[in-house]
Amino acid sequence: MARVVVDVMPKQEILDPQGQAVAGALPRLGFEGVSEVRQGKHFELEVADSVDDETLAKIAETMLANPVIEDWTVRRVDS
Repeated sequence: MARVVVDVMPKQEILDPQGQAVAGALPRLGFEGVSEVRQGKHFELEVADSVDDETLAKIAETMLANPVIEDWTVRRVDS
């Protein structure tokens, strides 16, 4: 079995109200120096070693991300 991580983030040109809310709250909580926050999604999949990168990309594009407004990365990690 292999562990695969898929990170999904809003495209840069897409507004991120959740990230903006976090960025606005940080100074009120005493945390200074953070100018921008973008919030995304993180998925971890356990897949058979035979699952190829093309299949993983299709999974990310069709099930985990909205390609119109989100970018994603897929990477295999040591388990």
